[in-house]
Amino acid sequence: MLPRFWWSPLLCVGLLACNGQEQEKKPVADPATALAADGDHMVSINAADAPPPPPVVVPAKDREWPELVLENGKAWVSCDTDYSGENGDGAVLEALDRKSLDAALEPCKERGLVRVRYAGKINPSFAGLVSRLAVVADAMKIGKRILDLDSSGGQVEAAIVAGDSIGESGWTIWVREGSICHSACVFVLAAGDNRLISGKVGIHRMMRISSTATSRAELNKELHEVYDNVKDYLQRNGVAVGVADLMMTVPNRSLRLLTSDELKQYGLDGTNAVQDDLERIKQMRKCGDDFVRRKDAFLIAFDRECKVEGADLEAVNNCGQTLKEQFGFPDEVCPDESPLSEIDTALLVPRPEATPDPQAPATAPAAAQLNAQAGQH
Repeated sequence: MLPRFWWSPLLCVGLLACNGQEQEKKPVADPATALAADGDHMVSINAADAPPPPPVVVPAKDREWPELVLENGKAWVSCDTDYSGENGDGAVLEALDRKSLDAALEPCKERGLVRVRYAGKINPSFAGLVSRLAVVADAMKIGKRILDLDSSGGQVEAAIVAGDSIGESGWTIWVREGSICHSACVFVLAAGDNRLISGKVGIHRMMRISSTATSRAELNKELHEVYDNVKDYLQRNGVAVGVADLMMTVPNRSLRLLTSDELKQYGLDGTNAVQDDLERIKQMRKCGDDFVRRKDAFLIAFDRECKVEGADLEAVNNCGQTLKEQFGFPDEVCPDESPLSEIDTALLVPRPEATPDPQAPATAPAAAQLNAQAGQH
């Protein structure tokens, strides 16, 4: 099900659209043109110029979706966490129709893990991409989902739409070494259930597209409309609203890179605090108090011992995999709820196909085994 975002206050990001009164219309730049040419800026648009919401998902029996083209970006699909190996980022995602997405994610069904590498702008087509990926992953019961981001930013409203979709569909977000997550990309990062960061995360002030402001006071009033929505979004994702306040102080043409300590302080690195609360309630019932205590202890140790400044993401994951053994993970009763369970999934050795022997007695299929070498994918 698509997130409930289009009836939210985001529809009232512009003063002219919210006051309910007819006002003189002034010539404005084409938002599509502005977005394509905005470079590394973070832009916000008036509600009247807002892009249409992602197409409503049609029933599963109807395989056709409305046309959607990925603009100013590129995506790859992999069924593995190893981005430095032979397959790298995986196969290029050529189209966003249902048939193409089904074919792209089909190889990931057996392992139950998909990693989507996205490099490009945060825009309405990106928001449509993540919502469609979630629908297909749900249909195929692919529970482990990684969004591997590299983006200089884009549109605020599209980032929040994408983030609400991500927040409802269970994604871990990576910003790996050599990658960036700047500007509006930070709002997407905020939505992940878990965030692993080795690349650079930066923020700056947003720029209004189609603004009718003629004075600082008018522009400030317009921006406050947007920042109020931004702060509400950050709060529901467990991120400090101080991020929005800090953005206001950095000129749009500049960039303020956040340190590792600041990322943790603002709640942008590691486990999403709101999601963690939800998971604790569910896991306490399903897995027991001991499981929750061990998981808490592991996460503290993981932050302290594995997430070292300058470490690449593969090293962080390998460290976490080794550390998990000390805390009794993966848990026998609740393996899917164990921390970094997507890494466990990636280490599963697929069971080789065998020709059945008609003379042999029927036996239950053998369980897949974990690879003993944590660094081998």
